[in-house]
Amino acid sequence: MSMPFYVPPEQVMKDRADFARKGIARGRSVIVVGYDRGIAFVAENPSRALHKVSEIYDRIAFAAVGRYNEFESLRVAGIRYADLRGYSYDRTDVTARALANTYAQTLGAVFTQESKPFEIEIVVAEVGVDSDTDQIFRLTYDGSVADEQGFVAMGGASDAAEERLGTGWRPGMTLAEVLRLAVDVLGAGENGERRALDEAQLEVAVLDRDRPRRSFRRIVGPLLTRLLGDPPVTADAPTGAPEADRVAPEGNPAPSGETPDAPGQMPPA
Repeated sequence: MSMPFYVPPEQVMKDRADFARKGIARGRSVIVVGYDRGIAFVAENPSRALHKVSEIYDRIAFAAVGRYNEFESLRVAGIRYADLRGYSYDRTDVTARALANTYAQTLGAVFTQESKPFEIEIVVAEVGVDSDTDQIFRLTYDGSVADEQGFVAMGGASDAAEERLGTGWRPGMTLAEVLRLAVDVLGAGENGERRALDEAQLEVAVLDRDRPRRSFRRIVGPLLTRLLGDPPVTADAPTGAPEADRVAPEGNPAPSGETPDAPGQMPPA
């Protein structure tokens, strides 16, 4: 009679964590960073249909790296949660903190109970009335939650990216400055090599605190080109930025290249 095969629980957890981390590291990076008027999301993503960044609710957005089908299921569940809570109670009752806690429970349950953990890492961000009340929550594959201050990088060589962001970022930077800084960080290779990333390889969106109610907007086309134009900003020496980073207030026509999404949903994948 054969003996049952035994694996210590700590070894099982370690193997699952290693598996998830390797899958996440293979993904292209996403940077979430605060600026003077809100929170910006910059992802290396050449696809125009499969988005890594999306609107969840009025002042809440979602960003993710890893397996698309896994984080897409969480995105849809988050929208349903937000819509139901806002309809049942009040729109102000929908918060990034509550959504992050819900995601954490789901990720933790999958990590401990399912045969394979989710190979994803996500950020839930909410723009406040000022930069001090902005909230950025980072959730990892095992359901751990971290309250990030100012910026966060996910996927790829995230540790090196966060180190470069910490060198170049400062409170009160304009949108043009943080976008050029993020692109500089995304283009930095692990061996000192640099890659030139153009608008076609980027997915950019913002939560603009000056827009009443719905603050999420995608930045594309001529507006993105202008924001990423010279003078360049590097992680070592950020410089001033033009006034081209202003997004139109609610009720005014959006600048060329600024594309609003429909409430509570993303463009079709």
